[in-house]
Amino acid sequence: MKKTIISCILICVMLFSGCQNTSNQFLSFELFSAESESLSDYQLSQADFFSKDLVIVPEEVNIGGDAELTSGASLLVNISDQKVLYADHVYDKLYPASLTKLLTALVVLRYGELTDSVTISYNASHITEIGAKVCGYEEGDVMTLEDLLNSLLIYSGNDAAIAAAEHVGGSVDAFVELMNEEAVKIGAVHSHFVNPNGLHDDNHYTTAYDMYLILNELLEYDTFRSIISSTSCTVNYEDKDGKMKQNTFDATNQYISGEAEAVDGLQVIGGKTGTTSKAGNCLILLSKDQVDNEYISVILKATDSDALYSQMSHLLSKAVDK
Repeated sequence: MKKTIISCILICVMLFSGCQNTSNQFLSFELFSAESESLSDYQLSQADFFSKDLVIVPEEVNIGGDAELTSGASLLVNISDQKVLYADHVYDKLYPASLTKLLTALVVLRYGELTDSVTISYNASHITEIGAKVCGYEEGDVMTLEDLLNSLLIYSGNDAAIAAAEHVGGSVDAFVELMNEEAVKIGAVHSHFVNPNGLHDDNHYTTAYDMYLILNELLEYDTFRSIISSTSCTVNYEDKDGKMKQNTFDATNQYISGEAEAVDGLQVIGGKTGTTSKAGNCLILLSKDQVDNEYISVILKATDSDALYSQMSHLLSKAVDK
């Protein structure tokens, strides 16, 4: 029954949209298949989703074919012209690691007030997972929500993500509910999130296509664009005793820090990194060519950092060699 309903909606959308090329106008049936675990949560009243300027990746295109791109999934989209330039395994469920923080940022921007003061909780200041990247905020520290947003996007602080989630959602669990609701609203129905920072959980997953949808949505916010293009952020805050403190955090994105070079003819505006042992090395970028066409590129599950950046540069070269 659900399959019939979705099929009818797609047919109606095509009829009202004329005879345009459907490969660049509508989501593939794969995305809203009746077997999707998230479909039961998708409200058909959100049909305005179909009118957005989004690309799809038909299954016949989602086959890769470039021997140099060996990661778990790769995607390159010209978001100015809504064209898919490369796609490989973009609907496979993979772990996002800290790419999760993009959805965290989207919920913060939609539901939070960046000028709010936030007090770091015990929970946010006591992340015990080995290897988890933290800003080192201590219980009782007070800073703005905007500083936390900078900390989690630029430096990928897991403690900053927890603190922002607790403040905006009232609790981490409530915030995660908002994350999953927002993901469904923008069509990212093949993802499921259980925390705001991306520390590993077997039930916390996404797809390269869903990450494209999330980043594409964030680009509506000038604040977000400004943050991801920054090489560092300086946070001024008070500790529990009212003493002023300051920390500067450098970008984890090597294209922004200057450790990796973008391909000729393309400027990397910014993006988000993510790494765990099970997710591998992940990266999503926003880039721009010399005539201001913008691109979203995604690499999930590269074997190591060197492979991640070499494969991303190779993927980006397809934007200028097209």
